[in-house]
Amino acid sequence: MIYLDNSATTRPFDSVIKAVSDNMASNFGNASSLHRMGVNAELILKDAKKAILDKLSLDGDIIFTSGATESSNTVLSGVPKAYRHNGKRIVTTSFEHPSVENPLRKLEEAGYETVRVSPPGRDEPQDFEQRIIDAVDDSTLLVSVMWVNNETGFIADLSKIYTAVKRKNPKTIVHCDAVQGFCKQPAKLLKADLVSLSAHKIHGPKGIGALYCAKGVRFEPLVYGGGQQKNLRSGTEPVDLIAGFAEAVRSYPDCTRKYGELNEKLAGMLTQFDGVVINSYGNSKNILNFSVRGVRSEIMLHFLEEREIYVSSGSACSKGKTSGVLAQFGVSDKDADCAVRVSFSPFTEESDIEALAEGIADGIKRFRR
Repeated sequence: MIYLDNSATTRPFDSVIKAVSDNMASNFGNASSLHRMGVNAELILKDAKKAILDKLSLDGDIIFTSGATESSNTVLSGVPKAYRHNGKRIVTTSFEHPSVENPLRKLEEAGYETVRVSPPGRDEPQDFEQRIIDAVDDSTLLVSVMWVNNETGFIADLSKIYTAVKRKNPKTIVHCDAVQGFCKQPAKLLKADLVSLSAHKIHGPKGIGALYCAKGVRFEPLVYGGGQQKNLRSGTEPVDLIAGFAEAVRSYPDCTRKYGELNEKLAGMLTQFDGVVINSYGNSKNILNFSVRGVRSEIMLHFLEEREIYVSSGSACSKGKTSGVLAQFGVSDKDADCAVRVSFSPFTEESDIEALAEGIADGIKRFRR
């Protein structure tokens, strides 16, 4: 099996599986309990928070959630309530994940103004971050920008955005969906007041995520209950999943060079095929999006699946439907209908890339008319 759909989800590291299993078996206490089992569980939570904060290179707190979707919904629900007098303008991008875009639409229905900044064209000056900064004014409550786009791999310099936004309007809260960049991009490129994270994108378990919160930043809870996690996210903490999340963070290797080599190799092989175009630019090297003209995505995907090669036609959340994100990057509807997304992991080898390229070539021969 060759798995190249790591932007959708990842195979858990063996050490993660062990961490989850061991904690389920022997550290199943409630972190709110006062006895030794509860104290042991609380220590796991503290250790996990430290591991995540160290990887982020940020100083603040970690709130554990069910995943990045809950984290981003918490931000977009809770920040407007906590800072209701700071304005009703929100600056974001035109290519956010649905977990950000859909809550934003609800805010628009409630009277908030949303400014969506599009990415630069392939051959245009890279002024994307500056256009976000220019859109901020005295009434801007929130800036929400994804770090790495999940379909093309386009990278935003959140450090630049954060610094300039705070200089322009110190009251503006900066949020980042960092799901695709966490552990894969240099931490120096990320700075924000609130950051959404997910474990299953970095070889951790599903059902656990986190929200980083900088010191002094407020939001009203999305989930109310017993008051766990400083009343910011109630509910008994899943210590086993949190332990697995922390282990994934600690175990994720530096693959910067490896991803760059794999990306360059695959792009080079694909561009030798007639009618194959690369859609990714300015991108994270662990993601490569391309179109095989003349062969619909779904057909190519299932053809490759017969060879036990697993890729994607786009965001897993769109269930095979065209999400519209590629259009924001200048990809025509016709090319979007033929788009394939490949995403690497620490397990990916050069032989996997070679097998994929061979499969693409055979698919072109069989299906292109």
